[in-house]
Parts: sequence; structure tokens; C-alpha cells
Amino acid sequence: MRSRGKKPTNTLITWRFLLVCSVVLLVFMTLVARAAFLQVIEPDKARSESDKRTVRVEKQHVQRGMIFDRNGKELAVSVPVVSVYADPKALHKSLISKVLRQARKNGEDQQALAENTVELDKRIAAYYNNDIRWRELADVLRIDPSKVNSRLRDNPKRRFVYLKRQVTPAVANYIGDLRLPGIHLLDESKRYYPAGEVTAHVIGFTNIDGHGIEGIEKLYEKALTGVEGQRTIRKDAQGREVEVLDERERVEPESIHLSIDQRIQALAYKELKGAVRAFKATSGSVVVTNVHTGEVLALVNSPSYNPNNRSGVAVHRLRNRAITDFYEPGSTMKPLTVLSALEFGEVNTTSIINTSPGWMRLGGRRVSDPINRGKMLPEDILIHSSNMGTSKLALSLPKGYYLDKFFEAGFGEQTGIELIGESSGIMHQRERWSKFELATLSYGMGIAATPLQLARFYSTLANGGVKKTLTILKRDEKTEQFGDSERVFSQENSLAVVNMLESVVNDHVARAKVEGYRVGGKTGTAFKALAGGYGNDYVGLFSGIAPISNPEIAVVVVINEPGGDLYHGGEIAAPVFSRVMKGSLRLLNIAPDAHTETAVLSPATTNKKGESSDV
Repeated sequence: MRSRGKKPTNTLITWRFLLVCSVVLLVFMTLVARAAFLQVIEPDKARSESDKRTVRVEKQHVQRGMIFDRNGKELAVSVPVVSVYADPKALHKSLISKVLRQARKNGEDQQALAENTVELDKRIAAYYNNDIRWRELADVLRIDPSKVNSRLRDNPKRRFVYLKRQVTPAVANYIGDLRLPGIHLLDESKRYYPAGEVTAHVIGFTNIDGHGIEGIEKLYEKALTGVEGQRTIRKDAQGREVEVLDERERVEPESIHLSIDQRIQALAYKELKGAVRAFKATSGSVVVTNVHTGEVLALVNSPSYNPNNRSGVAVHRLRNRAITDFYEPGSTMKPLTVLSALEFGEVNTTSIINTSPGWMRLGGRRVSDPINRGKMLPEDILIHSSNMGTSKLALSLPKGYYLDKFFEAGFGEQTGIELIGESSGIMHQRERWSKFELATLSYGMGIAATPLQLARFYSTLANGGVKKTLTILKRDEKTEQFGDSERVFSQENSLAVVNMLESVVNDHVARAKVEGYRVGGKTGTAFKALAGGYGNDYVGLFSGIAPISNPEIAVVVVINEPGGDLYHGGEIAAPVFSRVMKGSLRLLNIAPDAHTETAVLSPATTNKKGESSDV
């Protein structure tokens, strides 16, 4: 009886044992099958998941290259800043956790609360709004709290959203001390321009991501950026590096050394800005060049802008007018006409040009001087800025020859400086030119040039007829030649015109004189060309070189649309030229030459009276 009573119990135990063994076997077989599936059928996926836990990519950031002037003065630098970004998903998860934890402390059913989304969202909002730290975050970032709230909570599935780019380290430290969930700090750099508006049109600026979008910053974007390094490594459970899977070396950015002399740049900008304001002009430009190397020592415009804070800046202030805007150069072209006549050979420095009766009609239109100046030497034509004189010279030349001289001088083409946005100006290359058009071309009408093109032509004159490709980069002074060179005029005739330009300043443009130095130059005054004709606005210009005994510097000044009673180039542009030239000569330690002999041609030249004068 007892044995019969125990049999059901033993059977039950045996059944349970078999059931447990079956379950264990089933689990084991499932694990084996899963392992086989991952290692045989989908090994790449398994490896990928493993790598996600052990493989890390480390980036080696590079800071943008610096920009210097020719003397090593910093013009563009990168300063450390911090960007603040949020992880809305992480924030939402943190808020849920805190609300549920509080509910548990209060003895509530966490599961029930988690499933009641309406109530849960209500409590999350209340918890968020009651945390004063979020208002402190908005205050320190100077952002409306509602905007911060919308970025953080409108889309809780987002993993990245910027709150504020490029804040100072002090602000970043304050935010870090708030210890807000989902708020992170990212080390970055910001471009800073120490010279501000003085060099704005040359240097340009970068966008918020550090990419150049104007000026030198854009032109040399690739060189200034470099390439960030990257290491792909594997780490163990303790975070120790165990294997380098891939490595890309960092390419350091280049630093750019400009031809600009910041001292001369600042001087030119100060004088130009003051003149634009004093003469109520709409704008102005100044270009200073080294006549031997083609280096641009200063290039300024007014109005300018502060590249460190461009909010609310009018678009027209961003334009680099010295290279983009072109004007009829007026009488600043007369030296080219005189030079062309000398080059052709039918006229020399002692030739007499009869301008009587002071006017003439060409094709029914009139060319004239204010008075009848009668017989004139080429030098007199420049001194008195005679339209009749240059017209007579131009019409005495073969048309093709005369026009070619303008193209050879560099008009109608870019200067080679390679700054983005440079204009070629206007110099028509056509077969038909009327006599009237050729005459007016002789005194700077029917042609349009940029201030930079004018600077190159006067540099060519001062360089003995050798045209240089202009550059904004510092050239190696140890090399025998500086950039591309082309002789376009003879040295003899170029220096003859240079000496004439000195007489122009001494006899006619006292405002352009520089104490202690011999300078030469030419004024220009022209009506602003409009569609279909000319308006009532003027452009005042002065182009000149110094020191005459051994020319080193060319300076071009353009004052656009003066609004006062003064508008002639000799009245508004010449004083700026004088002050800029004076300061530049002294800054470059160029010796005064006021008492030296006139620059003489080789082997001999003639003076105004036609008498021979040996070198």
C-alpha cells in the first residue's frame, strides 16, 4: 500500500526533471543557433556591433592659419570660443526619470504614471518650469527663454541642436557650473581681426563655421584651413587603447604673409575717411604700391565696416571699391597720351604743339581749353592740363598705335593681383574710333579704370616703363626679379614724363607737395558716367609718385561724388595724396631728396628750353 502511495510522487519528480532538462536544452540550442547565426551567417553585423562598443574615432582639430602684414603684424587670428548645444532626447529622458523618481517617493504607482502620457507631460513641464537654472541659461546666452524652451522641448527625439555659437570661455564656465541635463559645451575657434575696419576689404571675413567668404579669407581658404587629423582606435573594457585601426595625419594650415604694410594701411584709411566725411562724398579709395616689386602696400576704401561685428552692415559697405568700381580717370590719363607721342618718335620733349585758338570741332562736337594757351611744350600740356594739347597729340598718332598703348599700359585687363571681384575696367577694343572719341580718350573720357589699374600705370611710369604684375602677397626681396615683368615703354621716355609730373605739382598743384621730398603727379576731375550720358556728380582723382630722384612709391586717391562746393581732384584728392605719401615715405625710411638733381635720362636729356643737359 505504501509503495503504491509513493509512485505518483516519483512520477511527478521525474516529469519535472525532464521538463527542466528540456527547457535548459532548448535554451542552450537557441544560444548555439544564435551564435552560429551571428558568426557564420551575419558575421559583419556582429563585428559592427562589437566595434560600436570598443572602436573610437578621435579627431585632431586644426586651427585656421593666421594672416600677417609684411612686417609680421597680425591681421587675422583665431581665438578660442565655446559653442553651447543641447541633446533634447537626453534632456527629455532625464526629466522623465526625475518625475518618476519623485512619484515613487510620494508613494505613487510609477508604472501607471508612465503609461498616463498626458499627466506625465504635465508633470515634466511643471518640473522644467520650476527649475530656475533654465532661465539662468537663457539670460547668460541673451536668448529669449521661450526660444530656448522651444529648441529644447518641441522635438524631444532630436539629438543635437545649437543654442548659441561662439560664446566666451567665461560664459561657458558659468553654463558648465549650472549642470543642466542634456546641455553640452563644444570647444571651437572664432576669427578675430585686430585692425577691424582698416583692413576689412583686404582680409575679408569667415562665416560662423570658419569658412572664408570674402577677401583673403576666401581666396586662400584651402591653405588657411588645413586638414584635421583622425585616429580610429580600439579600446578595452577599462578604456585603454589596445589597437590603432586607422590614422590620418593632420595637415597644418599655412599662414599668409601679405604685402600690406599695416602702418601705411592705417594712415591711408585715416586720411581717406576724413576726406570722405569732410567733402561729403559717397565713397573713396586709396592704393599705395611699391613701384619696383608690384607689391600693394595699402588698399583702403571708405565707407568700410567692422568684420568683427557685421550685424546690420549695409551691403554696399562690403564692396572693395578699389578693385571693383571703375571711373573715367579724366586728366590722370594725359601722361599716357604724352608718353605715347614720345614713344612714336614724331614728338620729343622740346616739340612745340600749337593749340590755338584753344578749341576745335571734330564731327560736329567741340573740344576746348578754358582759354587759348597757344604754343605749348609737352610738359606745358601736362602742367596746364590742356585738353587741346593732348587731343592734338592723340590725333597725330596712328589710331592702332595709340590704342595699343592703352592696352599695353594695362587698361582693359586685370592687374594680376587675383583678389576676388577685381574688375577689368572698360577699354573698348573696336575698329571704329571717331576723331572726337580719340581726342576725348586723350584726356580720360571713353575709358573707365579702377583705382588699382591707375596705380599700376603710375607704377609702370615710375619703374622706367616696366609693367609689373601687382600682388597682395609679400614678395621675396632676395630674388633678382619680382613677379612677372614686361617692358611696355622706354626708360628714357618714361623718366621724361616722370620729370614732367614733378613740374605739374610744383607749378600747378601745391596741395600735393610733400615737405622734404620731390613728388610728381596729375589731377583728374570727371563727371560720373550714366546710362546714355553723364550726370551731375563728379569724381576727383590724384595719381602720383615719389621721390622723383629715385621713385619708390605710387599713390592713387579717388574721391567719389563729393557733395560740397569743392570737387576738383586738386582740391579734394591732392591733399590726401600729400599726407599719405608723406607718411609712407617716412615710415619706409626713404631719404628726403628735395635738394637732389632732377632724375635724368640716359645718355642725355633736354630741358624745357631745349638745351642739352648731361646726366
